[in-house]
Amino acid sequence: MENIHKILEKYWGYSQFRPLQEDIINSILSGKDTLALLPTGGGKSICFQVPAMALEGLCIVVTPLIALMKDQVENLRQRNIPAAAVYTGLSRIEIEKVFRACEMGEYKFLYVSPERLQSTLLRNIVSNLDVSILAIDEAHCISQWGYDFRPPYLKIAEFRKILQGHVPVLALTATATPEVVEDIQLRLEFEQKNVFRKSFIRDNLIYVVQHEENKNKRLLNIINKIPGTGIVYVRNRRKTVEMAEFLKQQGISADFYHAGLDVLERERKQDEWKTNKIRIIVSTNAFGMGIDKPDVRFVVHLDVPDTLEAYFQEAGRGGRDGKPSYAVLLYEQSDLINLEKNFEESYPPEKNILQIYQQLCSYYSIAIGEGKGFSADFDIVRFANYCHLTVVQVHHAISFLVRVGWILLTDADNSLSQLHLQMNADQLNNFQDTYTKQADLIKLLLRSCPGLFTDFVPINEEELAKRHHSTKEKIIEQLKYLEQYGVLSYLQQTDLPKIYFLENRVDSKYLRIPAEVYNERKKSARNRLDAVENYVKNERKCRSRLLVEYFGEKSDKACGFCDNCISKKKVQNAEILTHKIQQEILELLQKSPYSLDELITRLPFSKENIIMNIRYLLSKEKIFLNEKKKYQKK
Repeated sequence: MENIHKILEKYWGYSQFRPLQEDIINSILSGKDTLALLPTGGGKSICFQVPAMALEGLCIVVTPLIALMKDQVENLRQRNIPAAAVYTGLSRIEIEKVFRACEMGEYKFLYVSPERLQSTLLRNIVSNLDVSILAIDEAHCISQWGYDFRPPYLKIAEFRKILQGHVPVLALTATATPEVVEDIQLRLEFEQKNVFRKSFIRDNLIYVVQHEENKNKRLLNIINKIPGTGIVYVRNRRKTVEMAEFLKQQGISADFYHAGLDVLERERKQDEWKTNKIRIIVSTNAFGMGIDKPDVRFVVHLDVPDTLEAYFQEAGRGGRDGKPSYAVLLYEQSDLINLEKNFEESYPPEKNILQIYQQLCSYYSIAIGEGKGFSADFDIVRFANYCHLTVVQVHHAISFLVRVGWILLTDADNSLSQLHLQMNADQLNNFQDTYTKQADLIKLLLRSCPGLFTDFVPINEEELAKRHHSTKEKIIEQLKYLEQYGVLSYLQQTDLPKIYFLENRVDSKYLRIPAEVYNERKKSARNRLDAVENYVKNERKCRSRLLVEYFGEKSDKACGFCDNCISKKKVQNAEILTHKIQQEILELLQKSPYSLDELITRLPFSKENIIMNIRYLLSKEKIFLNEKKKYQKK
């Protein structure tokens, strides 16, 4: 087994591990099931990538985040480490190709989505795979008490049983309450409890919560006062565009980011922000996964997040270089009212959820007893119109159907379209001789997209149209034509999310949501919402302590820099000053009576402070005004 320090330096260029990384790696190398809690930016990926490189065999990484999969696979490939990802949205041909390569030992890492573990295709080849580590990213998703519970994660323990021999599990998460920590180990069937926990305290993060009616003005003040790059989080896509435009009108270099952008646009915006061409990125919670920019000086939330877990992760993207960074949350009373409203809407009556499920099945023409494995693009606006309901009503019902494991809804992937030639060179030449109108496009594809015979290759229809002196629409039409004739496989880009039916449709008279599931989930969500409201409203306790104690970490030490700590210092300083003024007034009056003007002349304090404390001493009858209109001690 190769030395882990040599591996770290050889592939990642680091001379030493971050705190706790080496302990976690050694735990896995000794074959122990391990749960690692490392805050955002704590270097979780190193904890499974390094030991996997030290061991023989394949490391299977389970993560629900497609963007993170792609990012990590790309990073590994840049380090000359063979890696691949399989996720919802890939064709069967692409998936089979990756799995065959895994059987041949061509990959060191295989990234899969959690639902993929249940696929017959993967299960059929698992017995032929030499798996060294099963890494579970975003492990809080396995717990029904986690803020992002996902039913497919519950099947991981079952998947473990079909792996060859003993394969240790490394579960990783940035945020987990004590209840979730216990549940993760239970659900993954750890042989024994084994938790490595890095402190959630970030000494360089300065947390601030401000009640603010004019958020735009306050945001400008923050941006103008704090030099460096920043992230501004908002709740919806429309607001990202509006806020970025507002900042640009104020002469601030800014751009917007959300999951609805195509992959090239997302990458361009990320790169411009990471290289400081753009100072401020305004985003939904889609921004940040897999993006490691160390010198973020402030993270501002213009909307109150739904959970402290989400807030902690997003705020934690500031100050990864260890230098001071501000995490500012601006709120107004209407934000808290909307949180309550959203909570109630998130748990619609059971009959409404079941009704929308039935309409969903009818919409896709799924018969009773069928549907498992069916997938399609999902246009929520069109479906809401079909049901004669609002998009909000549909959204919350669909979200609950996802939580109970009946369906899966993935965000729009927005990857580039992909092509793979199905004909060999001779067949392709014969086709071009017969269908001469298509020959020019085929020749262009061969020139522009090397590797078409062996793999799916990303394409950009607009670029092809320019080179072909045509339009994007005509290129798409011709590609579909070639697909019909078996020349190629064409996976067209879509900007719609996909819906997957994980179970067969059930007759309505047998369709039920277990009351305990509904009630317990609602209770758990209520507790998380209460924690958010307590964090926002609390004006006395240290912000850092509020956060780390929520995650089960005891802390007796206040940070000294958050808004509550600063306010407390001001109060304490004011109390000290008040005591000093009163003491000196009494000492002077002990010697002799003095008029107000005489006291003001003799005391080294402001006139306002002296008058205020004289009034206080009068009210407490410690001094009085004598017949000569001079103050005298009793």
